[in-house]
Amino acid sequence: MSIFNILLTIHILFGTICLITGIVAMVAQKKKGKHTEWGEIYHASYVVITLTAIILSILNWDKIAYLFYVAIISYSFAIYGYLARKKRWRNWLQHHIRGMLGSYIGAVTALLVNIGMYIPILNLLPPIWFWFLPTIIGIPLVASVSKKYKKEGKN
Repeated sequence: MSIFNILLTIHILFGTICLITGIVAMVAQKKKGKHTEWGEIYHASYVVITLTAIILSILNWDKIAYLFYVAIISYSFAIYGYLARKKRWRNWLQHHIRGMLGSYIGAVTALLVNIGMYIPILNLLPPIWFWFLPTIIGIPLVASVSKKYKKEGKN
């Protein structure tokens, strides 16, 4: 097995972990405990997929250079949301929500760009839609969740 295939396998494994733990963290009770534990796993797996994406893109730049940019931009959202909570920025919860959900949108986008054409119903869409559909659906959700927690006065 080549180094590329080993890294790709690691990338796919941790990408799956990232997508699953992201959903679990989103639905978990938002007190110190389950949300935090699942969020830490989400963030750690995001670090792995970012590093593997960067290396994979460098190894096969002519075909997957986009992966480098998607990884950097998506992880930027993740670290933004992560640091907002860890450093207790002013209005940290709003920053945390936007960063973490933004990073999840990035992960879903990366997934759809690579396998969307194999998913029934989605495969009827032009492939360019896989780049935009998660953002089109995700941004209103981010706004809704941000508004909900702002109304509750949590921060």
